[in-house]
Amino acid sequence: MSAKEKIYDNEDDEFDGLTAAELEAQHPADAADSIEGLDIMDQVKFIKQLPIKDAADSIAEMEDRDQTLLIQHLNKGLAARIVEQMSPDDATDLLEDLDEDLRHALLKRVPEEERAELKTLLTFDPDTAGGVMNTEVVILDQDLNPDQAIAKLREEVEDKEIPYYAYITDLKDRLVGVVSLREILLAKRGLTLKDLVKTQSLITVGYNIDKEEVAHLIAHYNLLALPVVDFGNRLLGVVTVDDVIDIIHEEASEDMQTMVGAGADETTDSPVVFSVRKRLPWLIINVINSAIAAYVVHLYNDTIAAMAILAALMHIVSNQAGNTGQQALAVMIRQLAMEKFDRKKAWYAVFRELKIGMINGFLISGMVLGLIVAFTGDFKLGACMGIALIFDMLVGSLFGASIPLILKEIGRDPAQASSIFLTTITDAVGFWSFLGLAGLLLL
Repeated sequence: MSAKEKIYDNEDDEFDGLTAAELEAQHPADAADSIEGLDIMDQVKFIKQLPIKDAADSIAEMEDRDQTLLIQHLNKGLAARIVEQMSPDDATDLLEDLDEDLRHALLKRVPEEERAELKTLLTFDPDTAGGVMNTEVVILDQDLNPDQAIAKLREEVEDKEIPYYAYITDLKDRLVGVVSLREILLAKRGLTLKDLVKTQSLITVGYNIDKEEVAHLIAHYNLLALPVVDFGNRLLGVVTVDDVIDIIHEEASEDMQTMVGAGADETTDSPVVFSVRKRLPWLIINVINSAIAAYVVHLYNDTIAAMAILAALMHIVSNQAGNTGQQALAVMIRQLAMEKFDRKKAWYAVFRELKIGMINGFLISGMVLGLIVAFTGDFKLGACMGIALIFDMLVGSLFGASIPLILKEIGRDPAQASSIFLTTITDAVGFWSFLGLAGLLLL
């Protein structure tokens, strides 16, 4: 069965108000959105009406969980043909999410050449360059002239997903250069591809490099694709800019979720038990951390009893410091996510956040001092509040910037529940500094 053939044809069926023919005409990304809005049986019915290649392209655009569920409900023969028509990197991502028995069953039905390629890709860590690379690349011999290269491209480009660049190799399959299609088209007669790349500064990445680092390199050099090589500099595949967009989106989502103690891979479609298991440990830790802040308040019961207004004001100090720390935390996590880790530069950023915290602390404390004096006429209370604010905002800046670096230094995700730890510190220090000063200056 060719990629253009359909499993069966019934153009009159409607899916969410659209006919099968109308859904087929959509861009794969839009078709994926439409498919995800259907119940699972209609999804199966719709996929069966698409040409195999269109079905593969649409499923590749679906969310991981929806992909997996749909493939599980298709008959194995159809599912295997869809996997075969996917680009190798998309097919590998899909197969990784399936249980081992189903993965093995589908691979058995894929032609031998594609099966061998997919099995090789499945051996790479999914969080590395090898795990996200695409092997559909155009490889040209270095001794070809431009006309021969163009002829070769015409032969191969139809089966390649990413004809941005051609990759030049030697007799031992070692990568010696990369040329864009524009460079080949504009090359003068009499030159060979080797001449085009002989002064080139080749940019490559090892297959075991973390995918975030790969994304940084592609963004830094403004590339459309980055070649992935082994330790012998043999070309294995390329990571493309569309993969980088997915990586950045995925990492940003993970950072946002892990920062507050949710699961990095959790979605609104995740099973309830899965989400509870991911979140509960951090909620328990948060209870323990909150108890620390509560204990600090308990130590100053007599002070609060003597001046009830302290109970109303102490939360301003902790909240202001917490917000200051969250700002520093967000900036630092973004910095670590967007750039290669540089220890010296990172700790200089901590010092920068301290300066910002100090300046903002003096400005905010001055404003609060004026307001308290205006409303209560108590300068000592205002001064106590102002000093505590400056001190706790400095603490918030220090720990907001430092916690991600400390986690990074010990090999953890810089965003891992960092917000929970920061809140504990700013609450405890805020209550202690304000109530302690109040006990010394006001009573």
